[in-house]
Amino acid sequence: MQATKPSETKVVLTGIKPTNHPHIGNYIGAIRPGIELVSQAEHSLLFIADYHALTTVQDPKELREYTLSVAATWIACGLDPERTVIYRQSDVPEIFELAWILSCVTPKGLLNRSHAYKAKVQENQTAEKEDLDFGISMGLFSYPVLMAADILLFNTDIVPVGEDQVQHVEVARDIAQKFNRVFGDVLKLPNHFLKAESVVPGLDGRKMSKSYGNHIPLFLESKKMRKMIMKIITDSTPPEAPKEPKGSVLYTLYKEFSSINQANELANLYREGVGWGEVKQMLFERIEEYFKGPALTYNDLISHPEKIDAILKDGGMRARDLAEPTMKKVRAAVRG
Repeated sequence: MQATKPSETKVVLTGIKPTNHPHIGNYIGAIRPGIELVSQAEHSLLFIADYHALTTVQDPKELREYTLSVAATWIACGLDPERTVIYRQSDVPEIFELAWILSCVTPKGLLNRSHAYKAKVQENQTAEKEDLDFGISMGLFSYPVLMAADILLFNTDIVPVGEDQVQHVEVARDIAQKFNRVFGDVLKLPNHFLKAESVVPGLDGRKMSKSYGNHIPLFLESKKMRKMIMKIITDSTPPEAPKEPKGSVLYTLYKEFSSINQANELANLYREGVGWGEVKQMLFERIEEYFKGPALTYNDLISHPEKIDAILKDGGMRARDLAEPTMKKVRAAVRG
């Protein structure tokens, strides 16, 4: 399967699992390029995959908090709900109807090969568990079928993914092909668009990740954001010593939120000699300035959750309207 170029697409679909509050790494790696991509599409959909999140988030209060936070973040960062259909997965029951139908034609062996299931089995093997399925729910095992339903229901042309998520789209294609062989040519085969991935460094220099605890949350209150930036680990090079910008966590983050001229000015300061504390202050000020407008929008939405609920409810109804033609064809095909 070849990855389709965004310019060739008609329908772009993106899903976000609400398992925590978005951080700067999410913004650089997914949110900013995602918004750019959907703006080029003829039709675009973005869903908050709250039922996918149930495999790990099973506190209703947390699930709602993260769902609202993810939705507010994408909207604050530039996603237009008038142009892109943004909805909560759980508000579209057709997804789950299609998932059951697809599960009835999906070979178990296909799911045995899914990355998440294999990783959990490997974890149990390493721990020398007698039951290799220990701790594995049916949700974790069968999530590729639900993901296939998320994609296939909307006649999706393209799904933007990272390299480790390509399998999701390939499995959706396999399931669609099996369904079409059994019931006729009903489901469109999607393609993936491989996003250019850049490793965003966290506080300790490793890839920014919630699992490492080295991430910088978006839209922190100013004092907390500055305190977080000041925690970034640097070496003991004296201020007056020349420094190489390439490979520096501070410089890598700074240039993501700066113009070319601003990045070049900081690079020159590095080579001339500059203290890490001064660079951290510059990074803090740059991030604060960059997100000034989005932060106002985000805070307004979060303080008025009914606004987010209204947007997601409207998106859910629009998504159901888009889903119904596919479900009519699927129901007719399976009922005869």
